[in-house]
Amino acid sequence: MKSAIFRPLLEIAAVLFLVLGAARWVTGLFSKRTHVYQTTAARQMRLLFWPLLALGAGLSVVPAVAMGGEPAASTFVWLLTAGFVLFTLLLSGPALLLHLRYWTLNHETTLVFQPANNLLEVYEAGQRVAFERRDLARIERVTCRARRSFWARYDYLRLHLQDGRTVVLTSLLTDLEPLATFLRNVPTERRAVAWCWG
Repeated sequence: MKSAIFRPLLEIAAVLFLVLGAARWVTGLFSKRTHVYQTTAARQMRLLFWPLLALGAGLSVVPAVAMGGEPAASTFVWLLTAGFVLFTLLLSGPALLLHLRYWTLNHETTLVFQPANNLLEVYEAGQRVAFERRDLARIERVTCRARRSFWARYDYLRLHLQDGRTVVLTSLLTDLEPLATFLRNVPTERRAVAWCWG
């Protein structure tokens, strides 16, 4: 009975995933490269795909055990279920926390970056953060040391201005390595940490 319900749902999800992926690929061929970066849903899903999949796998076990064929699941089965849920939370939890932290830092941030035209502008809540490249005192480039974790793609760039202000740009906006390369003449402190809490 259960497989009769879930199988068509899984087939529909797989077909939708393939159709949307193909449509994104085709539109990417003909679209103009953007130079304006914001926290888009597509970028967020690219970062959150594996953590959410792991969390969903962990949480999907609980209803399966609760509605299992046995009248009451044994204590051992519940301990195994709790252990599996805890394991998936340990895998996906840090990435979800980082995502929330980065979203609070950059959900109202817009980055305009066009290296060919020597253009770098940052907007917070629609207002331009006034600075030029010569106003940058130093840069902190923080990347994740744990390359095989779900939170490995979360990193940030902290721009320290001469007047004491700081601007934090996270990987929720875009890949930050081209921006760090663009600003290579500014003194840069590069650090690799286990968990990039901005």
